[in-house]
Amino acid sequence: KKAFFPPLSLTSFSPPLLASAGARAAASQWQEREYFPGKSDGYCGRILRAQGTRKEGYNEFRLRVEGDPENYQPGSTYRVTLYASSPAYFRGFTLIALREGREGDKEDDYAGNFQIIDEEDTQFMINCPPAVTESTPRRRTRIQVFWTAPPSASGCVTLKASIVQKRIIYFQDEGSLTKRMCEKESLYGETTEKPLLDCCACGTAKYRVTFHGNWSEKVHPKDYPRRANHWSAIIGASHSKNYVLWEYGGYASEGIKKVAELGSPVSMEEEIRQKGDDVLTVIKMKAQWPAWQPLNVRAAPSAEFSVDRTRHLMSFLTMLGPSPDWNVGLSAEDLCTKECGWAQRVVQDMIPWDAGTDNGVTYESPNKPTVPQEKIRPLTSLDHPQSPFYDPEGGAITPVARVVVERIARKGEQCNVVPDNVDDIVADIAQEEKEEGLCLSLPLSPLCVPVSPQLWSTCTMSEWITWSPCSMSCGMGLRSRERYVKQFPDDGSVCTLPTEENEKCIVNEECTPNSCLVTEWGEWDSCSATCGLGMKRRERMVKMPPPDGSICGAEVLEVEKCMMPECHTIPCMLSPWSDWSDCSVTCGKGMRTRQRVLKSPVELGECTEDLEQVEKCMLPECPTDCMVSEWTEWSECNKSCGKGHMIRTRMVKLEPQFGGDLCPETVQRKKCKIRKCNRGGGQGQVNSDEKKRRKEAREKRRSKQGGRQGEETTSTAEHPGCKMRPWSNWTDCTKLCGGGIQERLMTAKRRLKSAQLPSCKDRKEIRACNVHPC
Repeated sequence: KKAFFPPLSLTSFSPPLLASAGARAAASQWQEREYFPGKSDGYCGRILRAQGTRKEGYNEFRLRVEGDPENYQPGSTYRVTLYASSPAYFRGFTLIALREGREGDKEDDYAGNFQIIDEEDTQFMINCPPAVTESTPRRRTRIQVFWTAPPSASGCVTLKASIVQKRIIYFQDEGSLTKRMCEKESLYGETTEKPLLDCCACGTAKYRVTFHGNWSEKVHPKDYPRRANHWSAIIGASHSKNYVLWEYGGYASEGIKKVAELGSPVSMEEEIRQKGDDVLTVIKMKAQWPAWQPLNVRAAPSAEFSVDRTRHLMSFLTMLGPSPDWNVGLSAEDLCTKECGWAQRVVQDMIPWDAGTDNGVTYESPNKPTVPQEKIRPLTSLDHPQSPFYDPEGGAITPVARVVVERIARKGEQCNVVPDNVDDIVADIAQEEKEEGLCLSLPLSPLCVPVSPQLWSTCTMSEWITWSPCSMSCGMGLRSRERYVKQFPDDGSVCTLPTEENEKCIVNEECTPNSCLVTEWGEWDSCSATCGLGMKRRERMVKMPPPDGSICGAEVLEVEKCMMPECHTIPCMLSPWSDWSDCSVTCGKGMRTRQRVLKSPVELGECTEDLEQVEKCMLPECPTDCMVSEWTEWSECNKSCGKGHMIRTRMVKLEPQFGGDLCPETVQRKKCKIRKCNRGGGQGQVNSDEKKRRKEAREKRRSKQGGRQGEETTSTAEHPGCKMRPWSNWTDCTKLCGGGIQERLMTAKRRLKSAQLPSCKDRKEIRACNVHPC
């Protein structure tokens, strides 16, 4: 239903929905929220009611519980998301969880508890603590909070959201802004709700817990670690409510941390044993390498434990490996029912939880301690995009394991209110296999009651161990023998075939005068080994000594061998590789390294795996400066008389590369003057000098027309008495850029008789070329 109410001034009363000073200050600016006060003297009053109309069949706002469950598990934590479809948005919101049929004007009307994820985005209301609202009014498209479901017997719950957009408030009693969930019914017997109540059951009960790992590449393919996947050794206990192994919202102890990060149960077992009378049974199961195998290849691990009226809770955990600090387990599972009986069967599907000690987001993330340590919380599909469980739609994580806790025996007088059914009787009394079929011998009855074959599981048993000695040294007594389960049923159920049987035995027809009367043998202690061959013992007491006062010769202590499943030692249990180190150089070729740590105890044997890896690394090339040769000797002066110049050069041996220093000059020139030119000497000499000057002028003009800038020329002087050939062509430049050299030659064609031999010689000219930078 939707209702419209006229606008109310935000300043006319103190609205309970503005939960912060910032929100109250902003209210005067955007005045969009309109309230229906309802019962102002109630606990929170009436929160919101819809205003305006909506288009039928279209909802741009939605309230979603992770996994879209129809039912909630009491005490479980869920991620709740409120979001707007593009292009819609909202400025403010209110989120509440009410018991069905309640109005919200009393504290008891609210169900469960919200937990803030982002304090900058959400907060609890000041005047209505069970409700969640925005921290500041601004445009947003999504908010998220955690919601912990109420204890059992709370009935159905309705999560409701209101949306503030512009000047309209939308609140839907039906539709996408409302989520109704009812309590998940127990399929295998009622257990008491949390907070934990005192147990009223009588006697004791014995249970078998079986762990079925479902974490495999087929079910969880993303980034599945093919090489090292495993479940660590399982550790737990049956305990009282005064002791908490682990719980959501609590902090991991040192023992929990060792299990969560290293898979080592040693410290956890020490913590459990230090609790003394608060613990009845320590629960231990072997590790599983690899994490999953078909049941026809490897039986699911199991362990037996006992509970009594004081210690009626069961907790355990095991590490999902490799992982940063991820585990699965049960926390304080109460096996005492409200009817003062013992739960017959409990089945739980399990998703991993984070111990809050490591910040890794993938299976093989490098170790990165969480500082400060965070609280234990369940993993969700929206934790991190790199998480192997990530789902952008926020769907439920597929369970990675299932645990089955099944009652196998009760002892002592029972006081359960509800009468036992057939299943209770079958679970408590050892079955016998008759030739005519399976039947159940009831107490105080000579009849064998037929039992339907469907009540018996198909499992593979070992051969019976040899009968024990008779419990009596004379007369009639009892003896027993045992066997163990080699393979559990394929459907994952617990094997119900008996593992122990008793029969009457007669030692002597009559007891002699010095014979004594002893009790029946007590139960066998746990096997001294968790795998392989071990020893177990049991005791009995002397009820009546021999009549003649002599010492009783009957055995009161018995020790025998026991065989547990085959041991699997994994000497090389390694941490993930660390990140690669920085390259050993800042440019060019270098080396880098990475390491990993040996996690398995030294006692398991020597590990030959590499703990460090080295590889080459390549960074951008290092800058290379220009390299030049030494200067050549200065050339001869280009004039035989008067003012001239000389040059010298050097060669570029290595061009600059990758930003190195540029090359320096490669050609230098300096002035030279040999002697003054003789301007006399007759007409012939004048004509000769004139011809010479004209010829040099022509050569200079020719050089300028060639367009060669920066050319430097040197030549030998012409002397009378020499007939010279024309100049040869210039040679190719020795370099394409950066300054090179060209040469040309003029050779003597004929020497006159009057010519002086030393002064009449070949001429050579040198000039610079391609002086522009490379």
